[in-house]
Amino acid sequence: MRVLVDTNIVLDFILDREPFVAEASTLLEYIASGEIEGYIAATTLTNIFYIVKRATRSLERAKQAVSDTLTLMEICLVDKSILESAFASNLNDFEDAVQIACALANDVDAIITRDAQDFVDAPLSILSAGELLNTLQSP
Repeated sequence: MRVLVDTNIVLDFILDREPFVAEASTLLEYIASGEIEGYIAATTLTNIFYIVKRATRSLERAKQAVSDTLTLMEICLVDKSILESAFASNLNDFEDAVQIACALANDVDAIITRDAQDFVDAPLSILSAGELLNTLQSP
């Protein structure tokens, strides 16, 4: 299964945000083991760097977060065609529109997020980390 992981899920793990860190950690373990192919939009890395640096006040921690994410995840390129597709979608949140366009361009099966309401009009499955984990752990 191929999934695009929303920024908030990655940050839940990196910043140890309760009560979300456990599900984020388990999801990332599935990705690390190769049982799931994990993708993020290239633009997510800049958001991760900025948010981690601001939250921790540590340049080194922000750099490590980006390095770890690059090691773990496949990166969906964000080029002109992705941006044009996102812009043409007329979604209220351009960042989410870019992630949807990336997901579609990379044929992912679902977007994994805590903010499903932001992806209501997405033409692919939108799941929480818990929903995906329940599916994977069901007999």
